[in-house]
Formats: sequence, structure tokens, C-alpha cells
Amino acid sequence: MCTLEKRGSLFILTLTGDTKKDQEHRLNPDLIAAIRSALSEVKSQSVNGSALVTVAEGRFFSNGFDLKHAQAVGVKSGSFEAAGMELLRMVDLFRGVVADLLSLPMPTIAAVTGHAAAAGMILAMSHDYVMMTSSRAVMYMSELDIGMSLPDYFTELILAKIGSPAAKREVMLRAAKVGAEEAVKMGIVDSAHGSAEEVFSAAVKKAEELAARKWSGAAYAGIRKAVYPEVCKLVGVKIEPVVPSRL
Repeated sequence: MCTLEKRGSLFILTLTGDTKKDQEHRLNPDLIAAIRSALSEVKSQSVNGSALVTVAEGRFFSNGFDLKHAQAVGVKSGSFEAAGMELLRMVDLFRGVVADLLSLPMPTIAAVTGHAAAAGMILAMSHDYVMMTSSRAVMYMSELDIGMSLPDYFTELILAKIGSPAAKREVMLRAAKVGAEEAVKMGIVDSAHGSAEEVFSAAVKKAEELAARKWSGAAYAGIRKAVYPEVCKLVGVKIEPVVPSRL
């Protein structure tokens, strides 16, 4: 499901999968728990000057929530409502991943080497920086196309991260499939690269540059939270003042 590697001051979180189906990295309760466990380990091992890069194997960064898992719960219980309730449970569980990333005491970079759809796009956007391949990937909020409203914290994160009203409309009210170059123009992505390998290399380079500043992790997380106060409120993250250990 995912692995965590430490390279000096950097943490590399990789979403893994042995089959094409697994490499869609659909967010179900097990994968959400695995990501949260890895982020908890990152936080516990962090020092001033740490940084995180998140990447995924295969053609997808993440294809969103695992709808087949929710459907299977409904079939097992013999209830369509049970499938809907399981989807809502995954929405609530994933809230914790966004909270963990907003609280992480270090810069975070998403290396989007494949498609990022729905909750997968939110996973990418929950990082401080997003690098994306232009060869085989789109960003896509698919909720409108499947007849689902956006969770409150999804909407607030998009509003906070995307500045242009036109870009917000394209993402949320048109369900546009946005390629890397267009995503850069819209302010969703920081840079576009020709291949998955180039994306990962650029993400690691950015992480190393940021880690070299050796900022206080507590201060970095505190400022990040203050930049996104409404998102923090919706995912249950408290904003508290941070002062230097020595004055």
C-alpha cells in the first residue's frame, strides 16, 4: 500500500501496488490508515530541516475514493444506503490525512507522476508544493460527473489554494480534466515536467533546497496552519502560537 524511506533529512512516502488495480491507489479505509501511520512515523522522526516527498507507483497518483469498496459494503449488507454511508465514512477518515499533512512540521512536496482524481487531487493539493508530469497525467475533480457534492473540506482547500475564480469554476463546476501545463497556469501545480522520473527528481531537488534552510518544524507547521485557517477548522486542526526556543 505504501512505503516510507528516509534519505538523510528527506522522507520519501511511496504509494505502492503489485497490480494495475492496486496502482490506482484508491483511497479505502486500509490505505488511508496506512498513509496516516506513515505520516505519524514521519512526524515522530522529524527534525529541523526535514522534508517530505510523496510519490506513487504506476499511472495514477491516486484515483480517489475506493467506490468499489463502498459498493461491496452495500452488497454485503443488502442496502444501497450502506454503500453511501461507507463512502461518507471514507470522506471522514480521509479528513485525518489532510489534517496530518497540514500539521506536519516540515515542507511537503507531491510528485504527481500520474492521474490525480477527486480525493487523489485533494491528496496532492494538501502538500505545500505540487510537481506534475505533462506526459500522462490529469488533475480531475470527478464529483460532479458521478453526481456527488464536494465534501466541505475539499471545497475549502480548493478555494484556499486556487486564486482565480475562473480556475475554481473549471475545477469544481465543470469537472475539467486539467493537464500539467494548464494546471501550472491555473496555480494548482508549481511546475510541469516531461516524465515521471523528471517529476520525482524535481520534487527531491525542491525538498533538498527547503530542507537546507533548517527551519523550525514547529514554526513551519504553525505558519502553514495560519495560512489555511478555515481548512484547519474543518479537519480539526488547532492553531496555536509558536515562539522561538531562544530569544
